[in-house]
Amino acid sequence: MSLVANPGRSRVPDSSSKGEVMSSSTTHAVPEKPRLTVIGTGYLGATHAVAMASLGYEVLGLDVDQAKVDRLASGDVPFFEPGLPELLREVMDSGRLRFTTSFDEAAEFGDVHFICVGTPQAHGSHAANLTYVESAFTELAARITRPALLVGKSTVPVGTAARLIGLVRAAAQDPELIDLAWNPEFLREGYAVQDTLRPDRLVFGVTTAWAEKMLRAAFAPILEVGTPLVIADLPTAELVKVAANSFLATKISYINAMAEVCEATGADVNVLASALAYDDRIGGRFLKPGLGFGGGCLPKDIRAFAHRAEELGVGQAVAFLHEVDSINNRRRRRTVDLVRELADGDLKGVRVAALGAAFKPNSDDIRDAPALDVADMLRAEGADVIVYDPQAMDNARRDYPQLTYAPTFAECVKGAQVVVLLTEWQKFRDADPEMMGELVERKAMVDGRHALDADAYRAAGWEYRALGRPAQPRTVQLVEDAKDQVMVAAT
Repeated sequence: MSLVANPGRSRVPDSSSKGEVMSSSTTHAVPEKPRLTVIGTGYLGATHAVAMASLGYEVLGLDVDQAKVDRLASGDVPFFEPGLPELLREVMDSGRLRFTTSFDEAAEFGDVHFICVGTPQAHGSHAANLTYVESAFTELAARITRPALLVGKSTVPVGTAARLIGLVRAAAQDPELIDLAWNPEFLREGYAVQDTLRPDRLVFGVTTAWAEKMLRAAFAPILEVGTPLVIADLPTAELVKVAANSFLATKISYINAMAEVCEATGADVNVLASALAYDDRIGGRFLKPGLGFGGGCLPKDIRAFAHRAEELGVGQAVAFLHEVDSINNRRRRRTVDLVRELADGDLKGVRVAALGAAFKPNSDDIRDAPALDVADMLRAEGADVIVYDPQAMDNARRDYPQLTYAPTFAECVKGAQVVVLLTEWQKFRDADPEMMGELVERKAMVDGRHALDADAYRAAGWEYRALGRPAQPRTVQLVEDAKDQVMVAAT
């Protein structure tokens, strides 16, 4: 593997020990501006298609869901992502972006085909379901009649690309026309447009010089501004995404494990995290205590990674990921415990205002959402739970019909005996504790995200609890010792 600081210099990794090479041909031409297809127009695919069209490429998006294609073709994004609807309408007006359900049309149109379909967790297993990935590659390969590069962007278990080479060869009319590469995505929901147009790095997993040249042509505007580029073999490119997600999940669960220790000792996890963050070997990003991670990536990716490692006989190397997952899930139960404590030990009949449904702010994604998991656990204990989220209400109602939903923030908290913050939307952060206090029946707040000003809430008469923080604030005094040095004494 080589890290290419200068986009003009690179080498293709030696793939001889890493699996088969898709195509040995080096005679195919490389278009100056290749035409792109994006197979799968969910969150990743729709964002990628729109962003690449905004960079000046001709792009064709394909999905087997006609309703989704119709919505996108009309300029309507079927999920919430800041900035994407405006950019979609702009590129649709330019004529550079179209959508279809036809694999025949996509095969005829594209020089570089980005596969962006989902890899959900398999039913009854921690393994990734690769059905959609395999189908997308083979359906496309069967129709290709001119030189084309098939590029996986989906998050897959290591070794998938090598297996796909065999499937593509078997399906293709002429395997020599097709090459295969991997280009993992690193999108953050809420920042997806920015992360696509200005990524912190690009990773190309390739086995031939032609594949690298085609990817360079497909990402030329991004590389020209100095974006770091990593040239890798296929297995390494597959590993980058799951390794990154596993590290981030570990960091989140680490500080939440420290929150458990803080609760047992009376220490304050927020102060602890701040002190740790000053060490530049550790850093403060993702060192934020609270309810933990969710969404469609981190939980399923760490589980699938651990499952794949066990298949490869190296399960012990990533066995810690099972505890990372366990710590994360324990935070949900502990949040319920805090709500119960503020309800004097019994949740039956207690009106609880649950603020948030999405797994994170600036998203309507409720996949493995800690907020809805907590709300449903509260309901199961007999609480009268009412949920409000600025964007995720429709999705929440569909998947959690057993919960009650409020049309507005004010209606949600009105008459509440306990309020619990579960998703840290800015709207909730900015709420006035004095004004909110006039709506609730009892001023009791559980801050599941450490997002609120605890002092402001306590000053407004609220009982305030948060994971890993003492129930009562400590009094801090400055004390001078015999040498006139200032010390801090907490009581």
